[in-house]
Amino acid sequence: MARKGLLAGILEDDEFTAVNSAETAAPLAARSGRGAFGMMSRAADEMATKVEAAQEIERKLLAGETVIEIDPDHLDSSFVIDRMDQDEGRFEDLVQAIGERGQDSPILVRPHPSTEGRYQIVFGHRRVKAAKALGRNVRAVVKPLSDRDHVVAQGQENTARADLSFIERALFAAKLAARGFDTQTITSALSVNKTVVSKMASVTKQIPVEIIQAIGAARGTGRDRWYDLSVKFRVRGNLEKATRFVGKQKFLEADSDTRFSLLFNHLPSEEAIADHQAATGSKRAVAPAWAPSDKSVRVTAKDTGKAFTLSLKERDGVRFGTWISENLEMLYSEFRRSETTNNTGE
Repeated sequence: MARKGLLAGILEDDEFTAVNSAETAAPLAARSGRGAFGMMSRAADEMATKVEAAQEIERKLLAGETVIEIDPDHLDSSFVIDRMDQDEGRFEDLVQAIGERGQDSPILVRPHPSTEGRYQIVFGHRRVKAAKALGRNVRAVVKPLSDRDHVVAQGQENTARADLSFIERALFAAKLAARGFDTQTITSALSVNKTVVSKMASVTKQIPVEIIQAIGAARGTGRDRWYDLSVKFRVRGNLEKATRFVGKQKFLEADSDTRFSLLFNHLPSEEAIADHQAATGSKRAVAPAWAPSDKSVRVTAKDTGKAFTLSLKERDGVRFGTWISENLEMLYSEFRRSETTNNTGE
C-alpha cells in the first residue's frame, strides 16, 4: 500500500499526461497572437506550462519530506539512463542560475540498493552535475523507493518537462522492458498509452542501437519520422548501407537532426526500389527457364522482391497452368513437407 500512496497522485491525475494536448495548446494559441511573435509567445507559454507541471510532480513527491545536503561524490546515476547527450548551452545556463541564486528545488534520491552509505539519483542529474561543477553540495530528499517507483518517478518528471526527445524516451522504454518491467509500468513512466509504447518498441527493434546512438537525440525529430526510418530497415541491404554511411565525415560533422535526415534520405524504401526496377526493367532475381525435352511447355520465373510470378508458354502452357492452379493445395503441402525435411534432416 505504501507504493500506491507514494505515486497515486501522479499516476491518477491527468494534468501531467496532457501537457502536450490540444486542450492545453488551444488557450495558449488564442492569447498568443499571430505570426513570428505569436509563435515565440506560444513556445514560451508551452515551455512554462511543462516546467510548471514538472515542478508540481516534484512537489507531490517531495511534499512533507526533509531536505538535506549531500556531497555529489556520494551520488550515483539512476540504474536506467534516459539521456543520450547533454545540451551544453542549457547546462551552462543551469550552472550560472544555481551559482547566482542557489538550487531552487531539491532533487530526489533513494538509498543505494547495493552500496551502503551511497545514494542513487531518481531525478535531478543535471542539478547534481551543476552542483559538482560549482564545488557545492546538492539539496536532496531521500526516499526509500522500489525499482518500479524509481523509474515511474524518473520518467514522469522528465515527461512533464518534455525534456527528452522521442528516441530517448523510446530507448528508455526499451531499457525498462529489457529489465523486466511490465507494460503498465512503462506506460506510467512515460505517460503514454500502449499503442505509443508499441511504436516505440517497433522503432528500437528495427533500428540497431548503434545506429540510433550514431544519430543522437535528434530533438527536433518526432515519432512518425523515426517510425518511417525503422520501416526502411526492413529493406534488404539497408542495414549494411546505414552502417557504412554513419562513418562518413559528412554524417559525423552534422548536428543530430541533420544526421537523421541524411541517413533517412540515403536509405531507399521498398517502394523506391520497386519503382527503380520497374523503370529500368531490372530484376532482383530471375530463376532459369525450364522446359521438358519435347519443348511442349516453357516456364520462366520472375522475382521482383515483392512478388514471384510464373509465365507458361508453348502448346501445353495454358493446360499446365490450369492444372497447377487446380492443385495448389497439394503443391503447397508438398512444399511445406520439403521445408520440414530440409530443416530437420528427417
